[in-house]
Amino acid sequence: MAVVIPFETQPSATINRLLELTAPDMERVNGAILARTGSQVTMIPEVANHLINSGGKRLRPMLTLAMARLAGYDGDGHVKLAAAVEFMHTATLLHDDVVDESEMRRGKLAARMLWGNEASVLVGDFLLGQAFRMMVDVGNLRALDILSSAATVIAEGEVMQLSAAKNTETTEDEYLAVIRGKTAELFAAACEVGPVLAGRAKADLAACRSYGMNLGIAFQLVDDALDYGGKSAKLGKNVGDDFREGKITLPVVLSFRRGTAEERSFWTRCLKQGGGSDADLDQAISLMTRHRALEDTIGRAQHYGAMAIDALALFPSSPMKTALEEAVAFCIARAH
Repeated sequence: MAVVIPFETQPSATINRLLELTAPDMERVNGAILARTGSQVTMIPEVANHLINSGGKRLRPMLTLAMARLAGYDGDGHVKLAAAVEFMHTATLLHDDVVDESEMRRGKLAARMLWGNEASVLVGDFLLGQAFRMMVDVGNLRALDILSSAATVIAEGEVMQLSAAKNTETTEDEYLAVIRGKTAELFAAACEVGPVLAGRAKADLAACRSYGMNLGIAFQLVDDALDYGGKSAKLGKNVGDDFREGKITLPVVLSFRRGTAEERSFWTRCLKQGGGSDADLDQAISLMTRHRALEDTIGRAQHYGAMAIDALALFPSSPMKTALEEAVAFCIARAH
């Protein structure tokens, strides 16, 4: 089953232009990543490179580079900050897979399945340390404040998600607060630090942060829908993993609220017990279809995507602005 919802703002649903415009800087970012994963402790580069080289699009560091260029920055500090953003993201993935007991990541065995939980957590800590070293190297206190604050908020978001796990009383507002922390905060910080280096005005910084925050929320909402309406090859993980882990995501919140007493009893049983059967997953998808939970989740994502595009209105037309608008459409088109 797939969710197919047209994206109505009409920019091209591709990141090809963003890839092209950031390619020279991304080459330097990749060099910095390679240099910073080196260690005499052989397990560290093995675990780190297993995930770093596993085919992720590196959207977050690309956004750091793109926003810096959009803001007119012409130095090279944005390269180290972009690499720091990618290390922060990779560290959270390593930690998340341990917390969630995930078996797959980006279509490959999760690092914890190959090296164990302890190594995954510790290598994640190593990458966070390297990220902060690069931030310090740049020497911009405001950028350091933004990214270090983001690290705190991300951790808070993950703890909030743990608190909400299996709790069918979670509201939509409470769930949105979770994803603002655990996902959207890093998007927001990634988009703000480049313009900070460029010395842009407060209004411009707020606009860049708003773009990242709203894009991050949209990105996570699409992920939530894809867990029930996507395909394993496209997801890079097993369809239904969120369901089996008892995670409360927006499609579940909407289905639970809109369901009958009998349907709510089904959700309570499955989510509290965890590890639902294939038949339970089929029933969950059926209920989501009945109550339009997947379509409405994508509709929410479109709403936040439109706000991300609106946030760029302060900036004059340019190829980079167009590329950033297209990136929003691309993130939502993953639901097709």
